[in-house]
Amino acid sequence: MDEIGLLSVLGFGLLLGIKHAIEPDHVIAVSTIATRTKRLWQSTMTGVFWGIGHTLTLFLLGMIVILMKEEIPESWAVSLEAVVGVMLIYFGITTMISFKKFRTSRTTHSSTKKSRSYGTSIFMGFIHGLAGSAALILLTLSSVNSLAEGAMFILTFGVGTIIGMLLFTTLIGLPFVMTTKKLSMNKAMTQIAGIISTVYGIYYLSSIYFG
Repeated sequence: MDEIGLLSVLGFGLLLGIKHAIEPDHVIAVSTIATRTKRLWQSTMTGVFWGIGHTLTLFLLGMIVILMKEEIPESWAVSLEAVVGVMLIYFGITTMISFKKFRTSRTTHSSTKKSRSYGTSIFMGFIHGLAGSAALILLTLSSVNSLAEGAMFILTFGVGTIIGMLLFTTLIGLPFVMTTKKLSMNKAMTQIAGIISTVYGIYYLSSIYFG
């Protein structure tokens, strides 16, 4: 592939990554963490860490699959998609029931809670990366001619997901940060975020098995 062609493919990967980051299941999942942040930069960083986890998973799986020249079994892909649905339901429910406990203890152990939130974000990105790996790897195989080009495409795609999620978690976190001292409003928005995540998780699972 010539230089211009490679740059075009990488540019496409970057834009595709940004678009991929803002898919409903991704934004809804991360929003359940963003609701718990006290400062806007913390909300932003949840998106960054999601993107890091997502990218690492895609890169490692992508390199293995490209090297082995094997496809990901469809049954595995379906099972991983189901895990995403379960994850959405779980974090939706925990967001709804943890508001009071979180508000009364948010001033203590803040660094521990912050690290835990970032760890949860990486975990979410990891799961989403597993679930979305099959489609991306197939696209990569059809777009590049070598392992090096495949690696660059996946990493560029990953940068796009980080940028996209960074922007959206910042926007999502803004109203929660602005209402930090208005507990009734903040609680209502948090409950709504939890309900949306739970309902969408149920819909996501049903679309996999019954859609």
